[in-house]
Amino acid sequence: MTDLDRITLQEQSLQFDQFDARMAWELGSRLKAAAETRGQAVAIDIALHGQPLFFFAMPGTTPDNVDWVRRKRNVVQRFHRSSYAMGLRLAEQQTTMTDKYGVDARDFAPFGGSFPLILRGTGCVGTITVSGLPQREDHQLIVQVLAEWLGLPAADLMLP
Repeated sequence: MTDLDRITLQEQSLQFDQFDARMAWELGSRLKAAAETRGQAVAIDIALHGQPLFFFAMPGTTPDNVDWVRRKRNVVQRFHRSSYAMGLRLAEQQTTMTDKYGVDARDFAPFGGSFPLILRGTGCVGTITVSGLPQREDHQLIVQVLAEWLGLPAADLMLP
């Protein structure tokens, strides 16, 4: 199974029946705790219908991480796919966001670290974004915490 196939499985599996501000706060806090446990510093953003519900920039991050969050979040908001999946697909097609979709790289970053917030039966309603680690690790941090939150075996969903 390729990384792209695994990310499709993640997007199909890591879905919610409901999502609200309280859940965003708890999920964001769990992402923060997971990064702290690993000794990592990340910026974390969770938005529902474009409204920010959780944001935290850990000590060790910079304003550049905040901009990466914005750019990766824009990818998910537009395409309803993980920013990492979009980057892998573009690499596979040997093209860029600018060439394929006419969007400015200053506003769209198809790199790992933003994941669609998906409601079962509804679709993408928001985003969960992390910035501060290498892109694959940003992506993996989100997947691990979402799997634990949803009571799914993380090992079955993580990228190899």
